[in-house]
Amino acid sequence: MINPIDKDKVAENPGLLPYPHTIGSAVIKPDDVGKLKSRALSAMNEQTDMQLLQIQRQVELLVRQANEIKQRVEISEMIYTAVISFEPLVGNVYHLYQMGNEYRLMMIGPNEWGRSRSRVETLNYIKTVRLLSDHTWEIINNDKVIFV
Repeated sequence: MINPIDKDKVAENPGLLPYPHTIGSAVIKPDDVGKLKSRALSAMNEQTDMQLLQIQRQVELLVRQANEIKQRVEISEMIYTAVISFEPLVGNVYHLYQMGNEYRLMMIGPNEWGRSRSRVETLNYIKTVRLLSDHTWEIINNDKVIFV
C-alpha cells in the first residue's frame, strides 16, 4: 500500500512541533520575547528607581543629621569660649550673645531685657540653647529674634 500523503507534508513527531498540527489542536502562540523582556526591564527599572529614591532619602537624612551635629559642636565651642558668670545646669535654657570679639552666655532672653534695652544694643543675639547631659548644647531657636 502506498501512503497517499506526501512525506514532505507529514511530520515524523507531530507532538514536538511548535505549532498545532491538526484542526482540533490547542492554539499555540509563540512568546513574544521582545515584549517579555520589555516588561521585565520596565518592572526592574521601577523597582530599582524606588530603591534608589529610598537610599537617597536616607542619605539626605544622614546629611541633615551630620549638619545638625556639626552646628551643635560649633555652638558648643562658642559657648565654652564664652564669658559665663554662672554655672549652667543640665536641662536649662540659656541665650548666647556676641559683644565685640567675645561671646557671652546669659539667662536673659533677647525679648526679656525690659528697661535695660540700651544693653541689648551692644549685644548681638546668636542662639537660644539648652545644656544636654553630654555637655553639648541643643539649639532651641534657630530663627532671628525681632526685638519688640
